[in-house]
Amino acid sequence: MSAVRTVAVVAAILSSGLVAGLFAAFAYSVMPGMNRAQSAAAVDVMQRINTAILNPVFGVLFGGGLIVAIIAAAVSWNDGLRWWTLGALVCYVVGVLITVMLNVPLNDLLARAGTPTTASEANRVWSAFAGEWARWNVARLVAHLTGFALLVVGLASR
Repeated sequence: MSAVRTVAVVAAILSSGLVAGLFAAFAYSVMPGMNRAQSAAAVDVMQRINTAILNPVFGVLFGGGLIVAIIAAAVSWNDGLRWWTLGALVCYVVGVLITVMLNVPLNDLLARAGTPTTASEANRVWSAFAGEWARWNVARLVAHLTGFALLVVGLASR
């Protein structure tokens, strides 16, 4: 395997694994913890998380992960990793699409809700957000984790 191919595949493995790990953390700890809090606190904290995550580290990791997945698929096109890297790229794209088309619009709705002024309003806002957001988060987690697994198995089978 050429050095470029190795670097691209390893970078794709790392980025897909890190993104899957981030989404997994939300699935098994952040959202369950927020659901145990008062709705007003959950709304406030999630709004802050959604603002805080828009940073260069996440941008490079999430956007860069797509770029290295494309590169890995391109440089592996003529060898035994073709289908592994292509499958991983498809999974990464699915995860990005879920994020952009489903999770981000829900985040935007939550941001537009502002600060609830009553407990019943906070309950309504959080209830409208949390379940659907969590379901789509698990879907994108599965997409990224599947891509990660395809890359690891593909590389290990060489």
